[in-house]
Amino acid sequence: MSEENKERAFYEKLKIQLYETSSWPTEYLFKFIVVTDSTGIQDVENLFNGVGAVITTKASKNGKYTSVSIHVNMKNPEAVVAKYIEVSEKVEGIISL
Repeated sequence: MSEENKERAFYEKLKIQLYETSSWPTEYLFKFIVVTDSTGIQDVENLFNGVGAVITTKASKNGKYTSVSIHVNMKNPEAVVAKYIEVSEKVEGIISL
């Protein structure tokens, strides 16, 4: 299976799980890890700018990485998946949790 197919299967499974476990619209928690000294934190914040997101960050013990948590109201699982894809395409080296 190609990487693209694996990614597509992952997001399809996520979408199904979100429909099964939540009532929509709902507040959703996105979590990401970025390298602290990159522009990643600002890039992530910019992608959630203007949508009423509450963003918190926490540096790792050694300060090399930063956890970025975003609480935001999402209308449906498709919107969640679309945002994960957008962030992964626009922020270099980001890890989605």
